[in-house]
Order: sequence, then C-alpha cells, then structure tokens
Amino acid sequence: MLARISDKWTMLVVRVLGRGPRRFNALRREVGEISQKVLASTLRELEENGFVSRTVTPVTPPQVEYALTDLGRDLLQPVQTLAEWVVANSARMDAARAEYAERRARD
Repeated sequence: MLARISDKWTMLVVRVLGRGPRRFNALRREVGEISQKVLASTLRELEENGFVSRTVTPVTPPQVEYALTDLGRDLLQPVQTLAEWVVANSARMDAARAEYAERRARD
C-alpha cells in the first residue's frame, strides 16, 4: 500500500483533488504529463482503496467528477509533506545519483 500511495502520479492526483473536485480532462491538464491510460488506472486504484469518489451525472455525454473522500482528505497532508520534502531535497538526491553513477563507472 505504501508504494501505491507514494507513487508519483498518485501524489500528484491527490494534491490536485485536494483543491476540489475535478472532471477527468481538467484533472489531466492540471496533473501535467500523464497519459490518459495512467490517469484512468490511478483514479481506479484510488477509488478502489477509498481515497477518491467517482460521481457520474446522467447527461449527454455523461459527466464524471472525481473528488477526495474523507480518507483521501486524511491522506492529503502527508502527501503534501512528502512532496515538499522531495522538492527540498531533489538537488541532494540528484548529486547522490551522479556520485553513484561516477563510482559505478570507475569500477
């Protein structure tokens, strides 16, 4: 479960939905470079685990809106904290990866 929650796309989707309900295409635009397939899969898994609700409005064409559930809102703060940590430490992680690659190249 931890791997699923800390997945890049899951964190981004939860952060966007933390600002309010979104329809699929609006969510896709706000998340960024995510494919339709990956977004659909991410939303399905979030819904399956109780973090996201999916509401279909019976109009033509049907409108589908996604929103965080109470459980999803509980997840929002830890996700935001983790995302802020990643941003704050990304330069250090980049440096560590470069150092590792350099060591591996010498071996």
